[in-house]
Parts: sequence; structure tokens; C-alpha cells
Amino acid sequence: MDDTSEARIASHRKFFAHLITANAGIRPGSEIEAAFASIPRENFVAPPPWKMFTPVGYIETESGDPAFLYQDVVVSLGSDAPLNNGQPSLHAMCLNALEIKKDEHILHIGAGTGYYTTILAMLTGESGSVEAYEIEPQLAQRAAANLALFPNARVHSRSGTIVPLPLCDVIYVNAGATEPLAVWLDALQPQGRLLFPITAASGGGMMLLVTKPSETEPDQQTYAARFLMPVAFVPCVGARNDAIAKRLSKAFQNRSWTKVKSLRRNHAPDRSCWFAGDGWWLSTN
Repeated sequence: MDDTSEARIASHRKFFAHLITANAGIRPGSEIEAAFASIPRENFVAPPPWKMFTPVGYIETESGDPAFLYQDVVVSLGSDAPLNNGQPSLHAMCLNALEIKKDEHILHIGAGTGYYTTILAMLTGESGSVEAYEIEPQLAQRAAANLALFPNARVHSRSGTIVPLPLCDVIYVNAGATEPLAVWLDALQPQGRLLFPITAASGGGMMLLVTKPSETEPDQQTYAARFLMPVAFVPCVGARNDAIAKRLSKAFQNRSWTKVKSLRRNHAPDRSCWFAGDGWWLSTN
């Protein structure tokens, strides 16, 4: 058998999918695991040798063996900007938290070359849809090519921070914002979920999961909200405010973020306020 044979790489991919989803706390045999096991990661990153991100910079693989990619590592997309295919276990945890159902309509903002967009398309199924937004034209072009076999997915070569955005059930943002943009919250259907990295001036921050109330709830401006885990992302163009970023740096210095339970819009902050932005605030109630 050839060292880079399809069967051998498929075996690596299958174990990789099982391992990262187990590390993410996902039950064996999940649809998320199946999606990771079926997608050739080598089609979505730079040509080999691959560059893997570490705290001390990128390191190169010793060869073009795709087996190197089936680890829980961050891999360069090969663009001029330092953009990467993110850590698989982190995205597995995020996808699990979103609880994506068949037939749902999903927006993926900061799609890169479409690796995680492909997983979203598989999770929502043929009767669902994914609208992917990527501001870097070359990456958007690669994403469109990678998603050509998925008729339920479409790539937009533009920002996902401006109108119009279609109504949807899920918004998954893969670039760091300093606030939950009104355009994102307004695009959510009742019980829709927004998951995005809210990040400080350093690029570090937290994944924030926001759930829109149902139409039957009396207060339509109070959303369930909770932080999931610490993260670091590149900035989301169009979703940054320098003053808020600096204040977030201070807010994240302690673990009180674990107490956040809701996002309020157009309410005056009260004593339960954990952090306040412009027209929105996070509450511990």
C-alpha cells in the first residue's frame, strides 16, 4: 500500500474525527464526528509542506503526507494574511453547542476556504441551507470551489457584518468582534442562535452563545446568553470598536464571565450588568 494511499488517509481521518469529538465531549457516532471523518482537510489548507501554528510561530511539516493534518492543530490557509484553518476540537465544541438541526438556515461569517462551512452544510442537510460570507476574495473563491458539490451552500465574497443578511436559524462567526452586531441579532428567527468570539484588543476573548427569545415570550429584547470557552481569533472587519476592545481586556481579567446569563438590548443597565456596550449589555440575571 502506498504511504499516502486513500485508504490509509481515510483511516487517519476517521480516528481524527473520533478523537477531536471525544475531546469536545461529544458522544461517539455523532453527525459531527461523521462530518469530520468525511471531509479531506488537505483540500482546504495551503499546499504542502503545511505550516502549523504554535505559540512560537509556524512550523512546517516534514513532507506532504496528509496524515500530518489529522491532528488537533491550527493550519495556515496559505494566504498573504496570517489566516488559518482553526483548531478542530474548538469548532467541534462550538458546533455541538449550536445544536444544529436538519432543515435549518445557517449563516457562516468568516468562512475562510469553507472547511467548517462544509461541516455546517452536512449538519443541516439537503433541505437546509448555508450562506457563507468571506471578505478575502481569494479565500472566497477557494471556498466556492470547495463547496461546489453542496447545492445547499452558497459563498458570498463580501463582509457578513452589513445588511442585507437573510433571516436564519443559526449564525456562526469565525472572526473576533467586540459586540453582538444588530445586523446579526435582527437576522435571527425566534429561537435562533448566534455564536461568535467577542474579543478584546489583544485578539483573545470568549465564545458567546446568544439565543433569541420565542415570539411568545413577553420580553423580546432579552436573549439567553452564556460564554462557552476562551478563544483567540483574527479581527472581524466591520465588527470592531477600539474603545470597547480596551474595556473588554479588563473585563476578561477575572472569571466573573461565568456568571453571565443574558444579553439585553435597549434596556438601561441595572446592577446585574457584567458589561455594557452601545445599546446592549450582558447581565448576570
